[in-house]
Amino acid sequence: MTTTTIPVAWEPLEAALRARRPVHLTYHGRPRLISPHALGWKNSRPMLLGYQTSDPDTAVDPRHQWRCMHIDEIEHIEPADTQTKWATATNYNPSHPFNTIDHVTIAV
Repeated sequence: MTTTTIPVAWEPLEAALRARRPVHLTYHGRPRLISPHALGWKNSRPMLLGYQTSDPDTAVDPRHQWRCMHIDEIEHIEPADTQTKWATATNYNPSHPFNTIDHVTIAV
């Protein structure tokens, strides 16, 4: 799906990103706990770069918990409880959020 319209999931992701609050979401049928770090566009598709902290199948190395998601494929977003801390890793640079986003709209 290629789109230039902003999907419904963009607004709650941007609010969470600005507040540095993690969110619970479903992506490709899997529940995830994500700390949003960047929103933008890749090949005309809206993208999220997030740090995942809820998947027991991820590598132990925290630098490997980054997830790129097509925002138009995200379902069921809700804020995490206030006790859940926003997470990141030492290999993140907001001025260049990996190669996942061609045109960054917002990054923290």
